[in-house]
Amino acid sequence: MSELNVLLTFTGGLSTALIFGYIAQRLKLSPIVGYLLAGIVVGPFTPGYTAHQAIAEQFAEIGVILLLFGIGLRFHLNELIAVWRIAVPGSLIQSMFSTAMLALLLHAFGWTWSSGIVLGLAVSVASTVVMAVVLADQHDLHAPIGHIALGWTVVEDILTVTYMLLLPLVFGQNGEVSGGTGLTLALAGLKIIGLVISVVVLGRWVIPWALERIAITRSRELFTLAVLVLALGIAVGSSKIFGVSMALGAFLAGLAVGRTEFAARAGGDALPMRDAFAVLFFVSVGMLFNPLSIVNEPLLIGVVLSVVLIGKPLSTLVTVRLLGRPLSTAIPVGAALSQIGEFSFILATVARELGLITSAGWDAMVAASIISIALNPGIYRLARRISLKKSNIAPAAAEHPVIDPNRCILVGYGPVGRTVHRLLADRGASITVIELNLNTVRHLKKNGCDALYGDVLRQGILEQAGIGNAGSLVLSADVENAAEIIRQARVLNRELRILARCAHLRDVDALRRAGASVVAAGEVEVAVALAEAVSSDDKPDHLALAVQRNAIRKHLYNNPEKTIQVSRDKG
Repeated sequence: MSELNVLLTFTGGLSTALIFGYIAQRLKLSPIVGYLLAGIVVGPFTPGYTAHQAIAEQFAEIGVILLLFGIGLRFHLNELIAVWRIAVPGSLIQSMFSTAMLALLLHAFGWTWSSGIVLGLAVSVASTVVMAVVLADQHDLHAPIGHIALGWTVVEDILTVTYMLLLPLVFGQNGEVSGGTGLTLALAGLKIIGLVISVVVLGRWVIPWALERIAITRSRELFTLAVLVLALGIAVGSSKIFGVSMALGAFLAGLAVGRTEFAARAGGDALPMRDAFAVLFFVSVGMLFNPLSIVNEPLLIGVVLSVVLIGKPLSTLVTVRLLGRPLSTAIPVGAALSQIGEFSFILATVARELGLITSAGWDAMVAASIISIALNPGIYRLARRISLKKSNIAPAAAEHPVIDPNRCILVGYGPVGRTVHRLLADRGASITVIELNLNTVRHLKKNGCDALYGDVLRQGILEQAGIGNAGSLVLSADVENAAEIIRQARVLNRELRILARCAHLRDVDALRRAGASVVAAGEVEVAVALAEAVSSDDKPDHLALAVQRNAIRKHLYNNPEKTIQVSRDKG
């Protein structure tokens, strides 16, 4: 594996994904469709440049780990426990139904029962990566629907690990049954329990202590590195020591870090590469697809696809309803599971090595995966609209959260921030402070104030602070790249009132163009204060002082370039 192959695969995969993702977006399709097509283009079954499959899969594995770690950060343990009673029986019932349905259909085509059951088990598992992307696009990732769907896939991941351990025991090298043992299954259960206990211990004592030592250094690079080491280290350790998937280990690591006060900063600081590597997951899936398989095995692909797109959603819908959840929840949860992905390939690879799945079966599963992943965003959007009608919620109301004009996000808690916080609190406003000083955050929380430890420059911090339904954002600190922060805030909440601070008059126009409603420049306010101090000797009345202040501000803020040029000329 040469260095050139690594660079070509990484660059070629991302470049092609960018082109096709952009085209898909312009055609009103999910970018996922473009990423999958990019994988087909750079794959071994199409002419032209061919990316290195093994390297692409390794990059994709990193993306899966980082994505699952990020989900775990914001997926609180109590939310997982709350859906456990529906996720465990629901995933078991759905898995059994989907497996039985596909096994019966394939048996009618001459497949053996064992081969049909194994392929059925593989396609019964949904892709957590696809689900996370689709749910996030529709703002359902951290809603009750997302909690149930993700809890469901966690159980499916555990089931997949169990299947992988049992297949070599139950079947011989040529698909022949060879007596299994309950001891291995019990051992697998003990390993999973051991993993959970280990992650809980790490999350309770070791991780907070280690991250605090790093945070004290005030080094952004060290903190980013520390969280990446935690995510990748626990994921790899989970696989090597406990025999579970790295994705499951990464999710549990995210849960552990998410219970600490460093969760928000970890999510924003340490995962800047997540989206790029997650894209390579879809590219790597596309590379597996041989377009000729549609011509060679159209009926087999149709059978597998019908189970994925019809059998799985319907069985999930019925199961969720039987477990007491409303139809408005059951419909989108079923739609979210109408696809197959990474764990299906892992299980199918083991089955293929045992001779349980032929190359035709493998091609059918890959084709079904590609098609179901491409269709899933559209299916979920349709299911979401239907569910909103069932719950009598207007789509516009669901897509646009209600803005609370009394809710404010305050960035920075220095002298200016403390003053603004006090004034807002006196007015009864609901305030969330974003601050990078850990001791300040702890002090605020100790005094009953809502505070978030994190860097506002990092993606995701504003969302965690609740920018979507806030009425105002106040940048009380003179932060770098303030214009970019304002632009991000505007995208997340177009009705937001943004008040920004800057040091120099020359920065005012850029902040206004970015979307700031009010800009306060330090140079202007100092000029106002000095002018007022000079004028106070003449003892003017308060009205005259107010008129003077307004005149100075109007002149400086409306003519910043002229004022700066005059100053330079006189200098």
